[in-house]
Amino acid sequence: MNLSIPLFALASMLPQATPAQENEPKPKFETATQSVQRQLEESLTELASLRERMAAEKLPMARQLRELEAELVRVRAEYQTTSRTLDSRTLDLSNLRNEIKARQDETTYLSTLLGEYARNFDSRLHIAEVDRYAKVIEDARLAPENTTLSELQVFEVQAALLEASLVRLEDALGGTRFDGAAVDGNGTVKPGVFVMAGPAAIFRSNDGLGIGLVEQRLGSLEPAIVPFGKPEDVAAATALVTNGAGLLPFDASGGNAVKVEAIEETPIEHILKGGPVMWPILGLAAAALLVALVKWAVMMLVRLPSRRKIDALVAAVASGDEKLARERVGEIPGPIGKMLGAGVEHLREPKDLIEEVMYEQLLATKLRLNSWLPFVAIAASSAPLLGLLGTVTGIMNTFSLMTVFGTGDVKTLSSGISEALITTEYGLIVAIPSLLLHAFLSRKSRGIQDEMEKAAIAFVNQVAKTPLAANEAA
Repeated sequence: MNLSIPLFALASMLPQATPAQENEPKPKFETATQSVQRQLEESLTELASLRERMAAEKLPMARQLRELEAELVRVRAEYQTTSRTLDSRTLDLSNLRNEIKARQDETTYLSTLLGEYARNFDSRLHIAEVDRYAKVIEDARLAPENTTLSELQVFEVQAALLEASLVRLEDALGGTRFDGAAVDGNGTVKPGVFVMAGPAAIFRSNDGLGIGLVEQRLGSLEPAIVPFGKPEDVAAATALVTNGAGLLPFDASGGNAVKVEAIEETPIEHILKGGPVMWPILGLAAAALLVALVKWAVMMLVRLPSRRKIDALVAAVASGDEKLARERVGEIPGPIGKMLGAGVEHLREPKDLIEEVMYEQLLATKLRLNSWLPFVAIAASSAPLLGLLGTVTGIMNTFSLMTVFGTGDVKTLSSGISEALITTEYGLIVAIPSLLLHAFLSRKSRGIQDEMEKAAIAFVNQVAKTPLAANEAA
């Protein structure tokens, strides 16, 4: 520390002599000078002492400074190392948290998946296996909601269901036997033994009276026994259940063949299910068919002449030979011959009169051919309406049954639904053929009328060309 004081500073510190002081005696000035000199010497001595002490302390302090700087470098390096370690540990902690979150998500997903598997597993069981796996399924369902269980215990309970399902698959491949109970045809629950191989299951009661295939019936949670129809199937099933080996009676349709056989019915039974509206529909169908057959027979008996006979009559009229024309018209059969005969009878009359006479015969034939054909058309249009009436009454009966029994049992409602659908079915069955028969008979009648008109036009045109009527008039 530099404590030196410049001389000019010290001089400035000396008292300045004023004019009055200049007149004072010199000893006072010398005394002041000596005092200042003494102070200056003391200050210089102190300055020298301070410089010596500074010189003595400078080296240790420099050494201490270097030590502190080295410590600072070491601390900085340690800080950087610590910072890097902290950052690394922070990153590791973040990764670990993400890993824990991922594992928790996987755990939740697996728990949900196992819960869903438990629900689906129950729906895929055969009715004979429901009681066998009821407890393990119920435990797996209730485990996630049980707060007294840890996550590990919940997984163990759910894994037990998975293990049971794997064992079930192995049993299904080689077949398995287990005790249970089933309902016979009389509604009695009988204990016995089930035998399952794949989807096929048979049951034999302990008393030996109930034996057959196993199926689930609507509205019942117990397996039902479907008896075998052949004695050899009964013997094979008995041997299989008793001995654990033998032939397995197998239904390839999975029980559908028995169900289809149960719903098979005769045509009479099918018609009777349609209710009272079926009788008007069947009566209308019989009447329309009878009328169609009669009209078809009548039209088939109508004889149409060949073109050669018509041309021969026209040629006779063109030659003016009335006698020959009568002979030729006598050879023409059916309503066309009758119409042309009326024209020949009035051959010497004016053309307008001949046309009217022939048209009269045409109208008579047309009315005879078209008689009762509208009834077939009425049957074709009325049968669907009767079917619709049966549909309405059937739906009304269905709603009445729903009011009494509810909607739980479809078999109870099947009678009203059958009535509604069967009447509509038979209404269409009657209407479509009736419509086709009416179209066919109308076309047949129209064809006969066209042939008559064609022959009449040819005859009248030739009469207009021949001078026979004009000569008679003259």
